[in-house]
Amino acid sequence: MTRTASEWIVLKFGGTSVSSVANWRNIAQVTLARRAEGARVLIVHSALSGITDRLERLLDVARAEAQEEDLREIEARHRRLAADLGIPLGQACERWLAELRQIAAGVALIGEVSERTRARVMSAGELMATDLGARFLAVQGIEAEWADARTMLTAEERANASAKASVLSAVCSFAPDHVLEQRLRAMAPIVVTQGFIASDSEGSTVLLGRGGSDTSGAYFAAKLRARRLEIWTDVPGMFSANPRQVPTARLLRALHYDEAQEIATSGAKVLHPRCILPVRQYGIPLHVYATQAPELEGTVLSADGDGTAQVKAVCTKKGITLISLESPGMWHQVGFLADAFQVFKAHGMSVDLVSTSETNVTVSLDPAANTLDSALLGALVSDLSRLCRVQVIGPCASVSLVGRNIRAILHQLGGAFEFFAEQKIYLVSQAANDLNFTFVVDENQGDRLVDQLHELLIRPAAGERVLGPTWEQLFRNAPASAVPQEPWWRARREQLLETLGARESAYVYHLESVRAAARALRSIDSLARVHYAIKANPHPDVLRAVAAEGVDFECVSRGELERVLGLFPALEPARVLYTPNFASREEYRWALERGVQVTVDSLYALTEWGELWRDRDIFVRIDTGVGAGHHHHVRTAGAHAKFGVPVGDLEQLAREAKRHGARIVGLHSHVGSGIFEVATWEHTARQLADLAQRFESVRAIDIGGGLGVPERPDQRGLDLGKLATLLAAVRAEHPGLEIWMEPGRFLTASAGALLARVTQLKHKGSVRYVGIATGMNSLLRPALYGSYHEIVNLTRLDEPAGDLVNIVGPICESADVLGHDRLLPATREGDVLLIANAGAYGHSMSSRYNLREPAEELVL
Repeated sequence: MTRTASEWIVLKFGGTSVSSVANWRNIAQVTLARRAEGARVLIVHSALSGITDRLERLLDVARAEAQEEDLREIEARHRRLAADLGIPLGQACERWLAELRQIAAGVALIGEVSERTRARVMSAGELMATDLGARFLAVQGIEAEWADARTMLTAEERANASAKASVLSAVCSFAPDHVLEQRLRAMAPIVVTQGFIASDSEGSTVLLGRGGSDTSGAYFAAKLRARRLEIWTDVPGMFSANPRQVPTARLLRALHYDEAQEIATSGAKVLHPRCILPVRQYGIPLHVYATQAPELEGTVLSADGDGTAQVKAVCTKKGITLISLESPGMWHQVGFLADAFQVFKAHGMSVDLVSTSETNVTVSLDPAANTLDSALLGALVSDLSRLCRVQVIGPCASVSLVGRNIRAILHQLGGAFEFFAEQKIYLVSQAANDLNFTFVVDENQGDRLVDQLHELLIRPAAGERVLGPTWEQLFRNAPASAVPQEPWWRARREQLLETLGARESAYVYHLESVRAAARALRSIDSLARVHYAIKANPHPDVLRAVAAEGVDFECVSRGELERVLGLFPALEPARVLYTPNFASREEYRWALERGVQVTVDSLYALTEWGELWRDRDIFVRIDTGVGAGHHHHVRTAGAHAKFGVPVGDLEQLAREAKRHGARIVGLHSHVGSGIFEVATWEHTARQLADLAQRFESVRAIDIGGGLGVPERPDQRGLDLGKLATLLAAVRAEHPGLEIWMEPGRFLTASAGALLARVTQLKHKGSVRYVGIATGMNSLLRPALYGSYHEIVNLTRLDEPAGDLVNIVGPICESADVLGHDRLLPATREGDVLLIANAGAYGHSMSSRYNLREPAEELVL
């Protein structure tokens, strides 16, 4: 399509982008730069981050008592930002806040909310934020004027749309609008307006649905025939995977509209899929940039594409529900699919993926497009069951390979398909437009598969025009203020190099870091006991360090018990928790004789070895049915995990314990590792506290460990303050129960570093390798879990990192890779590399594979 030159550039800014004064300074500079191009600028932006959620909670009639807290926080957020921007809150914002209080009082009184009231309340976030933004630009000397989007965007009437959808998920016309152009041309050269909101034909407020601000920007760009639409967010473009999860994800410099649409609908969060159609229809380029880093190149979406067959992104989307329809007679039944799909339509359900055979049709329901509560699903299944046998499968995740001409490179994807060898694949879909290949698997497998597929398939070729720098390359040299805390090993560089001496490799442990982590956990008053899971790192000096801070021990084997009891002969044995898995009868007998606190992990042990438990106080490990963690190998609950007694077996377990004279004094659950959501332990504590009511002698609940440790410099650590608050609430509700915890990696991971000398350098085409003196024989986690460890050249720590390399060890296995696509300074033979966060599950999981000795252990 040939386009005439336009005077307009539309800039859309997301909630994070407009929530700080630093970002608003960048917005001002970007706006002035676009004016310098001779353009008029329309700024479209969202509510402050988190405010839309607050407004939605304000209307939850079940939370009437919490309304005042939400109102205070909404007001405080806007007052703080106004103060930071150097402007008063303003009469308009005061008026909208007063209106919110009136509506909230009415909702609490009446106990119900109309869709129009909901839209009116939800619009307040955008209205207040844009008022502050327009006035900030004005005081900066920038000619800016505020406009109400509801006077510029009008929702279309949709024949089949429900009343709710018409108000809360409206669709607007985006045909070029000469009247709107003339109106805006009469205003200031920079106009600030709202995303997310519009009006209906009667002038009432309607919403464009979650993610609607992107769509608003696209509507305005099309209506104004803009030169381009720029969407400014918290990431500098679209990437080949979620860069927060996959640090080696690469910037996608340029994409066709179709490719971007597929990536957005396959799980990427950068763009809302609905925003692409308007700009595509009128051939308007769409640029994606990062507000906090406006100097980065970003991604450009356009109608240009080179047609090269290539996988450009690996995406995952979680929370998917599959509906499997099975009937032996459907293959010759005329209209079966039409009848089935009519049922989905009648229930307002939007089908995404479809897979068919002669006797089965399986479809996916995307949670972004459907409300999937149990009542609605039950009604859907009931109606479908009149046609065939119905099975609901979930929660699932889709894993999509997105690119161009996928069918032309299927023969190159054989290695990728091997990753699915041990997975249950529920559905496979190859897109009719040849832009994606999608698998639907169990939800807890999605992240791991993305990591593996990305590593294999996303490889830039010589002269690459699409795949740009990695996330790590873009942000490695971020300002030091972006790093929450400098790791101990930076300040100890010289001491580390001296300690290594002539050795080829060594683990080094910083005991003060161990002690500091132990003190942090011991400061949580609601934790009666903290037990260190010594399998993480059983080094004697590490055990002495945690013991000195009042931490007890958790062991999983006779060998671990012997080490603890041997090191601390004066330790009361009952302070040691013994939690084996599939241990022998004799090992249990040995532990009981030593007087340690034993945990039973299976019903079998009670039913078959009754004589062991007579007159014993025991703990029982419970499988709550829900696992969590950074990798499926560390998720230790659920039907596919070998740990614990299922909740459904507890009644029988109680009977067996009573029959054999055992007293169940504690319940234990450990759902996984590498968890950062502190509500996980609150949820576990509440589950165990509820289950404890079934056992009259339970006095303690052990909520496990698995506390996440930041793996990258830009990753936030665990909020121990919030954890303390949540556990204090549980303790207050159940004063008769002690709460125990058993961390491992949290206490020792960041305290350890693996040092290894560089042995060789190698180039294979554009791929560069740095070989070091030890590998998976010393540190198995990258090969086993796909774990990420920060790697630096300790010898050249202060030199700029510009070489993208793979760090590999000397073991004869292709999995012996400690880091893919890492940035290092120019590295030479003999340099010492440091692999961080290696103080847990490092040496304790090492081996003499290939008859190579693992790195020895040293202590600072």
